Amino acid sequence: MTQYFIIPGLGNSEPEHWQTYFERSGDNFQRINQTEWEQPACHDWIATIQRTLSDCDPPNVVLIGHSLGCTTIAHWAAAYNTIIKGAMLVAPSDTEAPSYTFPTIGFDSVPTAPILFPTVVVASTTDQYVTLARAAAFAKNWGSRFVNIGDAGHINVASGHGTWDQGLEILRTLG
Repeated sequence: MTQYFIIPGLGNSEPEHWQTYFERSGDNFQRINQTEWEQPACHDWIATIQRTLSDCDPPNVVLIGHSLGCTTIAHWAAAYNTIIKGAMLVAPSDTEAPSYTFPTIGFDSVPTAPILFPTVVVASTTDQYVTLARAAAFAKNWGSRFVNIGDAGHINVASGHGTWDQGLEILRTLG
């Protein structure tokens, strides 16, 4: 059975967020909880993913990232070269953009190396944390399938994405 691991972005995902909805959708969904949500260190976040997955069967693992969680997955993939079933990367934050002013450590650059397992990048035309062109460039660099869902903001609670059935449909394409 596929195991789904949810990797929220900065600040975690609140109870109304689509990631929480996904988490509640089955016993095989689990959130990866970070120690520090407000001032994250990249090294710590990827180490937490690695520890969590250490007892799993990689061919049956799908990661589900949102925002800074997407960048974390890209850093984890580059650091550990583990082949998993896949990853859904929703609204990847552009940590290199001048407008990205959140207090993070080690997230200054977005990895550009191909990710060695299947991925899909889901983006919006109106995301304040990444332009559609940058999200498409991330997808191209990572070797990801790219899905533009149109005017959807940052694909979070503020943009109306709580119970996000379209996201579950996209996720099903990975596992």
